[in-house]
Amino acid sequence: MSIERELKNLVKTGKYYLGSRRSLEAVKRGEAKLLIVAENAPPEIRERALYYAKLSKTPVIVFKGSTMDLGLAVGKPFTVSIVAVLDEGTARLLEVASLQG
Repeated sequence: MSIERELKNLVKTGKYYLGSRRSLEAVKRGEAKLLIVAENAPPEIRERALYYAKLSKTPVIVFKGSTMDLGLAVGKPFTVSIVAVLDEGTARLLEVASLQG
C-alpha cells in the first residue's frame, strides 16, 4: 500500500488541513484522526506535532520524503510540513499508520 496513492485518494475524497498552524489546531480540538509529518519538517514544528499527537492519542505517519515531496503528493506546488486528516474518505491512511507501528 503506497502512502502517495492514499494521499491522492485523500485529496479527491477526504477532508484535511495543510500546514502546521491549522493542523496543530485540529489536533488540539480533537478533530484530526491522523497526522502526516514530513521527514524534514522544521524540528520545532515536528516536536510540537508529535507532542500534541501523543497527548490526544492521534496516530502519526512520518512521511519518508521532504516537505516538497509531501506537497507534491497532495497535488500542491509548494512545501507542506504537516497534513491533518479530518476524514479520510476512500483513502486507507489509518491502515498505513497501523502498519507503520
